[in-house]
Amino acid sequence: MEERDIVVIGASAGGVEAVASLIEALPRDLAAAVFVVVHFPPHTTSVLPRIITRRGGMTAMHPEDGTPIELGCVYVAPPDRHLLVENGFIRLVRGPRENGARPAVDPLFRSAARAYGARVIGIVLTGNLDDGTAGLMAVKSAGGLAVVQDPDDALYGGMPGSALRHVQADHVVPLNEIAGILVRRVGEQVEQKGGGSVARQQNTEVGISEMFRDALESERAGVPSGYACPECHGVLWEVDEGGLLRFRCRVGHAYSIENLLAGQGASMDAALWAAYRALEERAALTARMGARMEERGQVVLAQRYAEQTHETLQRAELIRRVLLMNTQEVPVLEEGPQGQNVEE
Repeated sequence: MEERDIVVIGASAGGVEAVASLIEALPRDLAAAVFVVVHFPPHTTSVLPRIITRRGGMTAMHPEDGTPIELGCVYVAPPDRHLLVENGFIRLVRGPRENGARPAVDPLFRSAARAYGARVIGIVLTGNLDDGTAGLMAVKSAGGLAVVQDPDDALYGGMPGSALRHVQADHVVPLNEIAGILVRRVGEQVEQKGGGSVARQQNTEVGISEMFRDALESERAGVPSGYACPECHGVLWEVDEGGLLRFRCRVGHAYSIENLLAGQGASMDAALWAAYRALEERAALTARMGARMEERGQVVLAQRYAEQTHETLQRAELIRRVLLMNTQEVPVLEEGPQGQNVEE
């Protein structure tokens, strides 16, 4: 028999304070290794290990690739790297983003479930959207424990709420009760589940996070969707995991349906700004050409360029209004008197 001694924690918005408070309440000699992912922008410096250590709890660090796993330590994912758990050591990889994030919660949870099975306790804390749900499902499918912060207690209830909609959690409690649960349940004896289709799928998923060619080129679960990856624009494959709809592209970018919607929104916003810039530049260029033609006495050409400038500026104005509206509702321009366009 083995013992529960691997704790994985995932959080996003509001996560720094939540994680620091949770670990501060744990005994320094907790007989478990703790792994933490909190979403950080890629070009920032994370001081979360310093915050945790200064509060007098367990010693925390940003590990290096290949760091051996030791009980009583807290390993925090650094910005722009996925934190993965192997049997006895840690991997840090700059693999494809999941749900728009790197580090992401799901790769950590999946890798821990693959390496340690029922020994894992997965914890989902405050955050927006639903990163961590698929990973917590992996922990449960491997026989591990699922602990979820009560969404009403969380600063942001999106991640805990999504986890509860798809995973039968073992504990749903306020943040201040999670440390007590860990103290009670770390060290419990467990019996490992055998392999199977779920285990094989987790092997593939973790391999994709590590960008192993065999995993990237393996047969995809699910079916091709009608959607493109917001990041690389490749075809997304769609898979339903126990009611959780997920998408992954050929090079590994992965999305839940909520994060896919968010990614599409960001892509659409970027496309609109690019179109607005291109139209403004075109209007400036045609206006310049019209002025040159007028200086040379070529009145007909000057008029044509003036018309092009006017039409281009109207299209730019339409996009500007859409950007200001922050909505998918597009103002309609109709033909008015003398062929002029007027807003409906």
